[in-house]
Amino acid sequence: MENTLKNKSEAAVKALTQKGLTVATAESCTGGLISSLITSVSGASAVFGLGICSYSPEAKNQVLKVKSETLMKYGTVSEFTASEMAQNVRLIAKADIGLSVTGVAGPTPSENKPVGLVYIALSDKNQTTVKELNIENLGRDFIRSTATVEVFNLLINYLQLEED
Repeated sequence: MENTLKNKSEAAVKALTQKGLTVATAESCTGGLISSLITSVSGASAVFGLGICSYSPEAKNQVLKVKSETLMKYGTVSEFTASEMAQNVRLIAKADIGLSVTGVAGPTPSENKPVGLVYIALSDKNQTTVKELNIENLGRDFIRSTATVEVFNLLINYLQLEED
């Protein structure tokens, strides 16, 4: 998995660089793993300016400006929260693309949501795409790593579509 993570982050930074686009991240259950992987790539500073690890509902609300109503109605692990996280981090960072991830890494369910339920999102100036993941509960590290790979896949696929 470690090589996959490294390869995905390198491919993402390369594609962002080639397109002259910037990205910002808002992470919850991955705890900064996406940001860490991006910044491990040489040249990342040209495409990455901000990563926010917002683990608590308060941080999602106060730092990322996720609406209180969204958090109360849908919870921290929802497509709506992921969507607002991605949109708002993009605006806060003045980036071209905002990425977000929020989910339940375990070992126990949270907010009546099962372990392995994760929402990822990508936002640009025109739209926000949210994807629901149901990751097999093979432990916290597996869930966090799998979610991170899926975020990079979402970004890389988006960047490839931009070419067409």
